[in-house]
Amino acid sequence: MKLTSAEAAKLLRRLNDERDSLVLLENRSATFVAAIQEDLESVRPAYDYEQTQKDIAAKNEQIRKVKHAINVFNTTTEVEGTGMTIDEVLVYLSQLTAARSRYDQMRARLPKERINNFGRGSQIIEYTYANYDVEKAAEDYSRISDEQAKLQTALDVTNNTKTMEIVL
Repeated sequence: MKLTSAEAAKLLRRLNDERDSLVLLENRSATFVAAIQEDLESVRPAYDYEQTQKDIAAKNEQIRKVKHAINVFNTTTEVEGTGMTIDEVLVYLSQLTAARSRYDQMRARLPKERINNFGRGSQIIEYTYANYDVEKAAEDYSRISDEQAKLQTALDVTNNTKTMEIVL
């Protein structure tokens, strides 16, 4: 079947949910409690050990195939206009997020900020000085934010338009 990356991600979520449901059902029906005077067969929940194991193994195999297809797609498909594959873009987006967070903190600093020494008994007034240009940090924050937004949009277009082949 031909799927986009976005569709494959939804398929993967569905397969994981189905497998988790099988495991939950197994956990609830593999054992049961009965009083001594009860007829065991009348309270025994429906459960087929062999079939359940086969069903879980089949779901796990489908999950492996979808994950593999997504991984191959991510390492071989280039995001248009970036010169990077999807997996490189994902790493780069993470790096941009970290840089954006740093710049966000740096742009919020005052160039000179008084330190509160009350309670230490000191009469000396101290200041913390930014050892960089706060305005430059604000510019870099905006630049990184814009780059991150453009990159995310390009990735979204790729994930919603280019297809991969998945054989289940």
